[in-house]
Amino acid sequence: MTVKTMQTAEVKDLLEKVAGFNKEGGNERVKTIVHRVMHDVFQTIEDLDITPDEFWQAVYYVNALGQNGEAALLAPGLGMDKYLDIRMDAEDAQAGLAGGTPRTIEGPLYVAGAPKSEGFARMDDGTDETAETMILTGLVTDENGQPLANAVVDIWHANTKGAYSYFDQSQSEYNLRRRIVTDENGRYTARSIIPAGYGCPPEGCTQQLLNELGRHGNRPAHIHFFVSKPEYKHLTTQINLAGDEYTYDDFAFATREELVVDAVRVEDAAKAELFGLNGPFTQVEFNIQLVATDKSALQARHERKRALEGETA
Repeated sequence: MTVKTMQTAEVKDLLEKVAGFNKEGGNERVKTIVHRVMHDVFQTIEDLDITPDEFWQAVYYVNALGQNGEAALLAPGLGMDKYLDIRMDAEDAQAGLAGGTPRTIEGPLYVAGAPKSEGFARMDDGTDETAETMILTGLVTDENGQPLANAVVDIWHANTKGAYSYFDQSQSEYNLRRRIVTDENGRYTARSIIPAGYGCPPEGCTQQLLNELGRHGNRPAHIHFFVSKPEYKHLTTQINLAGDEYTYDDFAFATREELVVDAVRVEDAAKAELFGLNGPFTQVEFNIQLVATDKSALQARHERKRALEGETA
């Protein structure tokens, strides 16, 4: 039978001291959080009779996770990013700000400062001659369906190997990353290539834990978006391309039914000419609806460490 110690005066006193409640100064919010987290860790050790061997394996795992830089990859794999979205959805509903295009997780691979253009951008550098050309287009509107000009649609996605520029040094700077300002009709258009999904590094810490859970570490083909305009709630979202093996089995739990989008093969030469193409392409349409708000905090993306953020325009 598991030894019971959590209700003893000794453990309660230890937790108070660990959190610094017996000391002046420090941050009261941090003290409260640390006290709760450590209480729950101690409680888990007691409830599950975790052995010293198991505990130190976990400590060494956390060390390796930091050394590999995979903490931001493991977080969505353990549902943490999805849970934050669930909470923010509930907060929006409570504040009367529900509606619009659904949010979903950002992921760890955004890079700030992508080139900005008006209405249209070519996202790929043209070096992958085997890739399928994609025309990504859509309309940004308000809740009443009125087009929103001058909204910034910040788009990023992987290449055909599932790799992202900046993190993959073989790609050119800002390859497959662009910011497009919607035109007077609220429309944005990008020429790019169809991305591939990716899997967690097979020898990495994230996949190591997923293996213990009997889970895979794969993501479907997807495209990320930040969409912003003054006086509207900032939108962080991504679309999954329909038909991918992992569209509804995403290890990061980012799939939402409303965000699964068809990729339509177009062979009509006249339609290709409209986009300056001379052969077949795949068209992806993603229309976006923003929700108005006068709360400035909701008009900006939340704070977190992002590559180059604060260093570029």
